[in-house]
Amino acid sequence: MRRAWPEELKTIFDNAEEVLLDIPESEREGAGSAAKTKRAALRIRLTEEDYQRIWPLAEKRYRLDGKYAGKAVTLVVNNPHYHAWHPADGGTEEAKADSGVTYKIKYIIAHLLLDDVREEAVA
Repeated sequence: MRRAWPEELKTIFDNAEEVLLDIPESEREGAGSAAKTKRAALRIRLTEEDYQRIWPLAEKRYRLDGKYAGKAVTLVVNNPHYHAWHPADGGTEEAKADSGVTYKIKYIIAHLLLDDVREEAVA
């Protein structure tokens, strides 16, 4: 199934950072120590409110367009292989409303696995 990332949530990629994750492979019997593999990913810092909006998209693969055309992402939330990259506290920032009231904005750091999309050619 080809799912496109929802248009209303594309702004989370505006300040995304491309990173490589060192993923340890699971140990197998007789294989000795576990090796590591690298996976391309996007690290995003978004508000807690925006994170709650993208949460239902977790663990599913979505195609991107624009800057990341030809790529697909999968939001990492609870896969045990990616435990080190599960969503984490991204800090807080204080802001002042027009009325003069100070408030805090909570942020989340999340990772989305980044893959190339392969189109099948008709023979």
